[in-house]
Amino acid sequence: MGLIQLLIRDPLAFIVLSILLLYAVIFHELAHGWVAYKMGDPTAKWLGRLTLNPLKHLDPFGSLMLLVVGFGWAKPVPVNLENIPADKRRKGLILVSAAGITANIICAFVAFLLLRLIASEPSGMAEQVLFMFARINIILAAFNLIPIPPLDGSKIIMGFASDSVNRFFNQIEPFGFFIVLGLLLLGLLDPVINLFQNVILAFISVFLP
Repeated sequence: MGLIQLLIRDPLAFIVLSILLLYAVIFHELAHGWVAYKMGDPTAKWLGRLTLNPLKHLDPFGSLMLLVVGFGWAKPVPVNLENIPADKRRKGLILVSAAGITANIICAFVAFLLLRLIASEPSGMAEQVLFMFARINIILAAFNLIPIPPLDGSKIIMGFASDSVNRFFNQIEPFGFFIVLGLLLLGLLDPVINLFQNVILAFISVFLP
């Protein structure tokens, strides 16, 4: 369901969900650029993308898709691995690709942790916002772990794989969007999302039984 339908039915929920979606994606992309910068690639910094300013990250078509069908994206943070020393490029590819997923998992963990701390309070807007923010970040992390190019999961594999495997990924990348869309329509991502959530909640319960 697109956000337009939600806007018509519940404008306040539309505003809250839009902000949560936006910043979950921003944290994801910002993490890519920050790790690349730390490894020697200043491209994102030069282009002003190491910022929480949403105007620097919005993609017009991705935003339109989000409004219409409920699935969209932001502008990818530009990364140039050629700026990373040659002996660290594979490591750079792995760490930069994993950074966005890690950022989303951390955001989900913090949101669930805060939710657990206020669980004794009456249910209200704050709890709903925390839960939605956690779920959105889990969904983004699970989605980006799909090992289909150009998603991060495929790039993490490419950092470890042989040249022949990398050539295979490069060959299927033009069809990646359609493959991923098929997986989403078949609901094959749902078990991964639930697994992520259960692991995070189990980890939190160790510290806050």
